Amino acid sequence: MKYVSTRGGMAPLDFSDILLEGLAPDGGLAIPQVLPRLSAETLQGWRGLPYADLAFEVLRLFADDIPADDLHRLTRAAYTDKIFGSEDIVPVRPLAGGMSLLGLSDGPTLAFKDMAMQFLGQVFEYVLAKRGTTLNILGATSGDTGSAAEYALRGKKGVAVFMLSPQGRMSPFQRAQMYSLQDANIHNIAVRGVFDDCQDIVKLLAGDLDFKAACRLGAVNSINWARIAAQVVYYIHGWLRATTRADQQVSFAVPSGNFGNILAGHIARRMGLPVRRLVLATNENNVLEEFLRTGVYRPRSAVDTYATSSPSMDISRASNFERFVYDLMGGDAARVKALWRELAETGQFDLSSLQPSFETDYGFVGGVSTHADRLSTIRSTYDEAGVLIDPHTADGVKVARDYVEPGVPMLVLETALPAKFSDTIQEALGRPVPPPAGLADLESLPQRVQVMECDAEAVKAYVKAHALL
Repeated sequence: MKYVSTRGGMAPLDFSDILLEGLAPDGGLAIPQVLPRLSAETLQGWRGLPYADLAFEVLRLFADDIPADDLHRLTRAAYTDKIFGSEDIVPVRPLAGGMSLLGLSDGPTLAFKDMAMQFLGQVFEYVLAKRGTTLNILGATSGDTGSAAEYALRGKKGVAVFMLSPQGRMSPFQRAQMYSLQDANIHNIAVRGVFDDCQDIVKLLAGDLDFKAACRLGAVNSINWARIAAQVVYYIHGWLRATTRADQQVSFAVPSGNFGNILAGHIARRMGLPVRRLVLATNENNVLEEFLRTGVYRPRSAVDTYATSSPSMDISRASNFERFVYDLMGGDAARVKALWRELAETGQFDLSSLQPSFETDYGFVGGVSTHADRLSTIRSTYDEAGVLIDPHTADGVKVARDYVEPGVPMLVLETALPAKFSDTIQEALGRPVPPPAGLADLESLPQRVQVMECDAEAVKAYVKAHALL
């Protein structure tokens, strides 16, 4: 399989190349030239596979330049009961109202990002060793990507991590997970701004091709296709767990910020997975929901991006959205490039003429959840099903309720464990959430972080001074 850029300015590359490349040289995102197709027979043949073996079957469709035996070893190292706490890896738990919870948060950082990051940690080290080189990961996080990446890559040979986060915009638990790491190859940078500011700096530096080459920059945000490929696995796993027939449809509700998680569902659907609907749930920062409703994409400025009680979704410019627009444009990279030029010049673009196709052709619907909705949904889900969910997952449950259909299982993708957001759980239920065993003292550990102004040049200087070369 070969990969090209959504903006057309990259020669076709192998999986291992785009794994290390991150952002394409033309500022676009890597995308398969042709997606693999899943037949009913293939899906039926995957029933009963352990998660690590299912991951191998799916990922070898995207990473055919890695020898099969090696790739199988990598997936079996990434997805173990020791890392995820049980042989299920991704359990499915019933909720009330015809919904179920796809449990994605049993990894080392208690968030769904672990599902992809554990594989990335393995495959990065493998490819770098094969090539005898090093890589410096530059990323941005609104809360969970950073800790998942750092825990997956801490101590890994040949790779260093420089993770930007918005100062004061994450929960105390999220900050402690990241900043308490003392590994020499982990560098945390707290930027005085919002997540979109952090993401803009990452894209700006990744677009400086001389700097990117000199410092051997790579990416671990979901702009890296390997993240999306690894997330496709759990959509297929969820479908296999929720169905018995090859033609049975399933809907997925996805709390959405940077569009990477739900994009993986879109990719699975395009590959042939029988998906009825992809339900996009936003918080008060509802730029994506507005697009699905109106066809107008109008990102907000940093000052107009709300700080909410589902902070990992406090994002107004979703970087993965470009891959979906590429599909809307029929794979026409020139039109995608023109739209992003229009976005830079005017702050928006209008695809309202295509809006009816978002649901009819692609299965996308959306909805908004507020702070009051989150509190109410956390309470009702616990009272009705005995399941405690975090605020982001509550956004997903709230929006999913409007799209439950008889005979169509509705799987809500879990975002994180509630212990990461104890203040909101306290407000919802009147009592705190005890931290998981072994993490009770996490917030009291010494923290190591570099605080900086929102200044790309300052970040560039820091990376240059500390890069692994």
